Amino acid sequence: IPLNDPESHGTWWVDLPDFASGVKNIQIQRGVGTSTNGAGAFGASVNLQTFNLKKKPYAEINSSAGSFRTFKNNILFGTGLINNKVSFSGRFSKVNSDGFINRAFADLSSFSLSGAWYGYKSILKVMFLSGKERTYQAWDGVPGYILDTNRTYNGIGQYTDQDGVTRYYDNETDNYRQNHLQVFYSKEFGHDLFLNLAFHYTKGEGYYEQYKENQEFGDYGMDDVVIGNDTIRETDMIRQKWLDNDLYGITYSLNYRKNNWNFTFGGALNKYWGNHFGKVIWTQAAEKGNYQHEWYRSQGIKTDFNIYGKAGWQLSSELSIFGDLQLRRLWYNIDGIDDDLRDLTQDHNYLFFNPKFGLNYNFASGHKTYFSVSVANREPNRSNLVDANPGRPAPTYETLVDYELGYGFNSGKFALKANVYFMDYNNQLVLTGEINDVGAPVMTNVDQSYRLGLELITGYKILKNLDWEFNITLSRNKILNFTGYVDDWDTWSQRSEYLGVTDLSFSPSVVAGNSVSWEPVKNLRMAVISKYVGKQFIDNTSSNSRILHPYLVHDFSVQYNIYTRIIPEIGFNFLLNNFSNTSYETNAWIYRYYYQDVEKYMDGYFPQAGIHFLFGMKIKFKNF
Repeated sequence: IPLNDPESHGTWWVDLPDFASGVKNIQIQRGVGTSTNGAGAFGASVNLQTFNLKKKPYAEINSSAGSFRTFKNNILFGTGLINNKVSFSGRFSKVNSDGFINRAFADLSSFSLSGAWYGYKSILKVMFLSGKERTYQAWDGVPGYILDTNRTYNGIGQYTDQDGVTRYYDNETDNYRQNHLQVFYSKEFGHDLFLNLAFHYTKGEGYYEQYKENQEFGDYGMDDVVIGNDTIRETDMIRQKWLDNDLYGITYSLNYRKNNWNFTFGGALNKYWGNHFGKVIWTQAAEKGNYQHEWYRSQGIKTDFNIYGKAGWQLSSELSIFGDLQLRRLWYNIDGIDDDLRDLTQDHNYLFFNPKFGLNYNFASGHKTYFSVSVANREPNRSNLVDANPGRPAPTYETLVDYELGYGFNSGKFALKANVYFMDYNNQLVLTGEINDVGAPVMTNVDQSYRLGLELITGYKILKNLDWEFNITLSRNKILNFTGYVDDWDTWSQRSEYLGVTDLSFSPSVVAGNSVSWEPVKNLRMAVISKYVGKQFIDNTSSNSRILHPYLVHDFSVQYNIYTRIIPEIGFNFLLNNFSNTSYETNAWIYRYYYQDVEKYMDGYFPQAGIHFLFGMKIKFKNF
């Protein structure tokens, strides 16, 4: 079931709070994923299994509390297998936190319910997931000039009242609810043929609310306000931007296994409707109006169809090969007006052919190697298309050819994996500084760019109760023949700068992780987990004046379980994050411009919390 939003291509975990508590298995596939893991996988794919059978009844209560007045509580339960045929399970979760950034509170809730019927050679599962979030906005970041003195600053919601006093609007919040209904059916035809079907429907609805100062009525399609002999053309407003969307579809696969062959034929058909609209719910100039003026509305309708065939052949006990051919077709229609009153009407059709090929070779006991080459294509997202300059060609799709060569060794006590990848992009969409006809930044296709890297993962069982794991990625991430653009406020135009080969933004050349875990006594486990991220450029100009500095962060965790006859399992856990109290930022934005022939800029950084903790307790009942 696809979780990515069809229009934005993003996945917003805040819409399904505490989702991880219901996840039984996570699989991450680097590079271009196989067709069975999602038609639009571009660079990597994450597979999440949210349901598995537990034959005995169980119940579990989890409660945690920590820094920033953070509280997390959930209940999980299951009936086990009833009469060897039916099972039911569920989860209810509630999360609250004041957040590290000023006023950036979170009020989150979710639940999931599932049921399954097990036949002799078939399984039917139904799952319903629901999440609701209310969060205070903190999207602008902290300006760089106060980053060292006020790391929790949040300027969103700030306004000046009629007495000249600075205040913050209480309801500057993001509000969204998302419901998922999923139905799965699996059937075994003999020992060689298997069918999997899945039907899904996702309903999302919500808005974010903003207090906006000195807004012109004309920008909202509203008439000026006349009071006596005075005409009021601008006023403070409260507005809401809404998204009301529906996604439904079917995915299917038919798998045939015989001797040394494994064939899979499958595909998916998904349909999406996204309604975008905005309301003005209050103006200072007409305080008693209590109206809801709709100033824009647009709709995006997207149909995504794909079909694929995948074959694997075990040539010998050492060598196997696979091939994967996928055909994907998309239809995307946008109509209506945007929040700046521009007409958005446009139609786009895409037809992609995504072939993949690979082989695995086990050349000695414990040793294996593999090679793959894969092609993926990705269409522009909604913002790429609606923000594009109408006087220029529309953004086109991106193409990626991904080459992977790897080696693995496992002796039981020691394991090593090495992977070399080369990701060759054509028409990658990046920010160059170019703007559209109303001055908004746009994404631009660049002819050639690439990512070249080496990944190493290793683990060693030092002692029976002492484990060490380490991973590192070394990479080069480049754009060839890059030209950047900077606004010139003196001439109301843009200056261009040819920079040649530059680094892709937010692409560190070094990323590393380290973990040491120790079990000093039975049922007590402690771990120190470290993460290093190298220098990142904020934009694509490779300027050392616009970077995120490297950082190294350490976390410490403790888990202790007690087993009794009355309560089968009681667990305690303690997590001390960033115990070295490192000051670091993980994201940022910057806007450059020239004024009076001097380069200036505005920026925003997203700092992370210093030392903070979370303490939790688990009570688990099972096999009752």
